[in-house]
Amino acid sequence: MKNTALSSTHEALGAKMVPFAGYNMPVSYDGVTVEHETVRKGVGVFDVSHMGEFLISGPKALELIQKVSSNDASKLTIGKAQYSCLPNETGGIVDDLIIYKLKEEQYLLVVNASNIDKDWAHISNYNQNIGAEMRNISEDYSLLAIQGPKAVEAMQSITSVDLSTIKFYNFEVADFAGVDHVIISATGYTGSGGFEIYCKNSEVKQIWDTVFDAGADFDIKPVGLAARDTLRLEMGYCLYGNDINDTTSPLEAGLGWITKFTKEFVNSEALAKQKSHGPERKLVAFELDERGIPRHDYDIVDSQGKKIGIVTSGTMSPSMGKGIGLGYVPTILSEVGSKIYVQIRKNAIPATIVKLPFYKE
Repeated sequence: MKNTALSSTHEALGAKMVPFAGYNMPVSYDGVTVEHETVRKGVGVFDVSHMGEFLISGPKALELIQKVSSNDASKLTIGKAQYSCLPNETGGIVDDLIIYKLKEEQYLLVVNASNIDKDWAHISNYNQNIGAEMRNISEDYSLLAIQGPKAVEAMQSITSVDLSTIKFYNFEVADFAGVDHVIISATGYTGSGGFEIYCKNSEVKQIWDTVFDAGADFDIKPVGLAARDTLRLEMGYCLYGNDINDTTSPLEAGLGWITKFTKEFVNSEALAKQKSHGPERKLVAFELDERGIPRHDYDIVDSQGKKIGIVTSGTMSPSMGKGIGLGYVPTILSEVGSKIYVQIRKNAIPATIVKLPFYKE
């Protein structure tokens, strides 16, 4: 089990630690609901240093990224980031990721912790005929997510950059918390605004301590992975391994907006055919009409009790006080407003398909 550079800090704070993607990670400190509300209304900090980082550089960097990713990375300019996915050869998804353009001919790819080795092998395979420079820097870098509506105000005193001017999916490389050359990225997995901070492992403890000093007047709190999951689910953000995987296409998952057929990429021809015909199933969002909590892998059934799909993610929404979830159903049954049922033990609980996001401020 690997530790992040802050594992001992989390333990000293009383975090409940669990194994996650090969790392010893904090799942909660004060409880999911408290931490969830902290991010929705104030500012909270996640250690997500288990995430993977690849540097792709050189004259062939863009060619490689365009080949392996579904979105159009040629649209990126320095200081901009892009959400994308890595399609596989059989209609599914190797991983979802964020691509940052750091310099001309240099990109940072941020991938999911559980997929680091798989992603590296997949990209390396396509690079054999392209020849971009690749470096896996995952072990050397830490990542903090400072999230919530008060993040800008709370963090402004520890950087010379005007944080309010960094637009969503843009970033600056600047001083932060007394450390130079930190990536300050207006991205996150919560839907409540804020930043993600990339720095070297040797710098992250200083940054963590400075962030909590600066945020003391804003009631800043550390937040664990459990609240990260409830926050992302309220926004309908996909989680790899649940809502998307090696067998789900980006079109089925509602990720057509990051699937650009203006270029060729891995399996693009087959995905273009799927788009023209329309996928046979779709990922839908639903709210339970009665009390209950939908869980991953629960069956979705019709009014006659016949299985029509499966829940991929579900929880009791802390913000809304009701059961919410995502799941795949046949496209003909995926209309917003349609009724479905979630099999929770012996009971088929009625639910309504809704438009995302679940949570709206």
